[in-house]
Amino acid sequence: MRKMPLEPALRHLPPPPPRARRRAGDDPFPAFTRIPLSGRGPEDVVVDMDGRVLCGVEDGRILRVDPGTGTEDTVAETGGRPLGLEVLPDGDLLVCDAHRGLLQVDVRHGTVRTLVDVVDGRPLTFCSNATAARDGTVWFTQSSTRHGLDHYVGALLEHRGSGRLLRRDPDGSVHVVLDRLHFPNGITLTEDESSVLFAETGGYCLTGLPVRVPHAPRPLMTNLPGTPDNVSRARGGRLWVAMVAPRNGVLDRLGGSPPVIRRALWRLPVARLARPARTTWVLGVGEDGRVLHDFECRDVPFGQVTGVAEHAGRLYLGSLSDSAILCLDVDRA
Repeated sequence: MRKMPLEPALRHLPPPPPRARRRAGDDPFPAFTRIPLSGRGPEDVVVDMDGRVLCGVEDGRILRVDPGTGTEDTVAETGGRPLGLEVLPDGDLLVCDAHRGLLQVDVRHGTVRTLVDVVDGRPLTFCSNATAARDGTVWFTQSSTRHGLDHYVGALLEHRGSGRLLRRDPDGSVHVVLDRLHFPNGITLTEDESSVLFAETGGYCLTGLPVRVPHAPRPLMTNLPGTPDNVSRARGGRLWVAMVAPRNGVLDRLGGSPPVIRRALWRLPVARLARPARTTWVLGVGEDGRVLHDFECRDVPFGQVTGVAEHAGRLYLGSLSDSAILCLDVDRA
C-alpha cells in the first residue's frame, strides 16, 4: 500500500500505571538461547506437532526450525509478507499475510491456498493474526484498513481506530465482527472456546469477546504499560503476550495534539518515526487478565518481541526486526 495521507483524531490517554517493583529473584529473566535464521523478521512463531518451530520472514518464506540443532528448511513461499501463524489440527498452517490476506499452507507439499483476500469488496491488507476453532471457524485481525505494514506507524500516529476483528465461517462466508479498533493484533481462543481474546497494540489492552454474543466485548487488561502484539495460549489456561516495547509517552501525548503537528511529522521518513525502545519482554497472564509472569530484560541481544509460543518448558520468541528466534528456558525459571 502507498503512504496514505494522515487523518488524525483527538484521543486523550491516561498515563500508564507504574509497574509493580519486583524484588531481586522475582520473575528473573530465564536462561536463553539465540537461534539464528537465514531471514529477517520472524514476526510470529508457532510449534508443530513434532516440536519444530515455524515462522515467516520478510522475504515471504515460511521457515521450519529444529530448535535442538538449529537446522532450518523452507516449507513454502507466500509471495508476500507472512505475519501471524496458526497450526491447524491436520498440520496445515494458517498464515496472515500483510499483502495477500488470509492463507492456508500445506507444509507437506508447500502449496498455498487463499482463504480470504477481499472483505466487503476491498482487498484484505494488513491481515495480522488468526486463531481457529475446532469447528473450522477462523477469527482474524486486520490491524488497519488505511495503512499497510510498511507504513504501520501511521495507524498509531493517527490515534483513529481503523482496525477490525473478522470471522470466516466454515462455509467460507466472512463477517466483520468489530471495527474501529486501535491496531488489533494477536488473537486466540479461550481453552473452552467460549470467548475469543485479542490484543490492541494501539489500545494497550487485551479484550475478551464471547463467541455467542460477539457484540459485547469485555476488557481483560487495560492501560497496559507497554505495547502488546501477538498472543498465544499455553497449558493450564495461561496466555503469553508478546510485548514489543514500553509505552512511548510522546506518541501518547500526540493523541491530544493539533492534527497539523502530526501531519507535519508524517512527512518524515517512516524509519525516523518507528524507533521503539529496545527490550525483550513477554507477559504470562490468566484468561481473566491476571498477570502471572512478567519477564523483561534490556540486556538481551534480541528486541522488539512480536511473537511467543510455549512448548515443552520453553518459550520461543519472534521479532519483527531480528534475524533469529530466542528460546527461553521457562521451566528452570
